[in-house]
Amino acid sequence: MTTDLPRRVTILAVSLLLLATAMVASVCVGAQTLAPGEILRAFTDHSGADEHLIVRDVRVPRTFLAVCVGAALGTAGALVQTLTRNPLAEPGILGVTAGSGFAITLGAALGIAGSQFTQLALAFTGAVLAAVFVYAVGRTAPLRLVLAGTALSAVLAGVSLGLRLLLPDVFDKFRFWYVGSLAGREQTSFELLLAAIVVALAGALLVTRPLNAIALGDNVARTLGARVARTRLAVLGLITVLAAAATAAAGPIAFVGLIVPHLARRLATGSIPWLMAYTMVLSPVLMLVSDVLSRVLLPTGEVPVAVVTAFLGGPVLIWAVRRYGTVAL
Repeated sequence: MTTDLPRRVTILAVSLLLLATAMVASVCVGAQTLAPGEILRAFTDHSGADEHLIVRDVRVPRTFLAVCVGAALGTAGALVQTLTRNPLAEPGILGVTAGSGFAITLGAALGIAGSQFTQLALAFTGAVLAAVFVYAVGRTAPLRLVLAGTALSAVLAGVSLGLRLLLPDVFDKFRFWYVGSLAGREQTSFELLLAAIVVALAGALLVTRPLNAIALGDNVARTLGARVARTRLAVLGLITVLAAAATAAAGPIAFVGLIVPHLARRLATGSIPWLMAYTMVLSPVLMLVSDVLSRVLLPTGEVPVAVVTAFLGGPVLIWAVRRYGTVAL
């Protein structure tokens, strides 16, 4: 363990350097590429020029939103994979995405999803209620948890689709949220959601020790003094908050919670605390890189960031299925 510490610290330092580089690129690169000097003047000598407004009012908030959403999705993925002992699990397995989508659809059908803030509140509420229901049904075993989440997601997705087909106006409101993008979201007030993400990330670090024990099996964990039921409940709560807040803020973005934990797990070599640390740093890197690519791939507009993460995540998912597909839950 001691001999691994320098290597792990070095990996974390390199990861932080990658994150800083990605944040700078996110502020500099876009439809209009800005020089670092101009960006610096936007903070030190703000003149109200278009370039300065782009930096301060659009790119900086969008960068911080990408960091928070990426960290939330990646950490939620690492937690759910560890909790269910399923290397192919991702945050949506608890019905979070389907719950958010159903709430947005129902709110639009009832005529109460007009503003972005209302849609944000509906998405978060739907995600939390769906996760609570899944936990109530499948709390006794990881396999039941997965099956309950899959079943609820299918039911909610089917009902939502039916409402959207019957009511075209509902589809128009749902489409903006469902695209899974950071574009246009930076002007919405996300203070409460981002605060919830920061608190949940701190909580994820606090539960790493008992999770280390639970990863060895419930009986071994109890022998080591871990409170299995309490830890599992706390982890489910953290997953719900992280995934719900990220999904409400940016829409459904797949693969971030699947790709990064796999990479981080290989780097952490069996340590849950280091797995969480690497995931919290590397997930925003993936989100920022995907967001930067989404701005420059098309000359006429932006590609939704969810499309880019899916494009990057496809090959990783194929590798994961081949590598872990026969492992039992």
